[in-house]
Amino acid sequence: MADFAKERNWDQFHSPRNLLLAMVGEVGELSEIFQWKGEVPKGLPDWKEDEKVHLGEELSDVLLYLVRLSDICGIDLGKAALRKVELNAIKYRASKNYSTNDDSTAEMCG
Repeated sequence: MADFAKERNWDQFHSPRNLLLAMVGEVGELSEIFQWKGEVPKGLPDWKEDEKVHLGEELSDVLLYLVRLSDICGIDLGKAALRKVELNAIKYRASKNYSTNDDSTAEMCG
């Protein structure tokens, strides 16, 4: 991502704030895909192939901005993610039953 941006002289635009706002915009575009579909089953069995391709493109946009943002901020995203999983394992013990009526379910992903 850094090489891609450098080759296009985009570094001048890639401040943490600008990257975050661009990523939020992409999350909005991702949200639009699901906006009027109601609950969607895993695997998207009823979706057309072009809808899945579009979804993949929007997911990729979010991921790429996230990777670029973490790089610009000097954060090792892989290491940070592993640390977060470890912290969540402590906070949300596997031995606890998280039912849909549990108030803590909304924050489970941390």
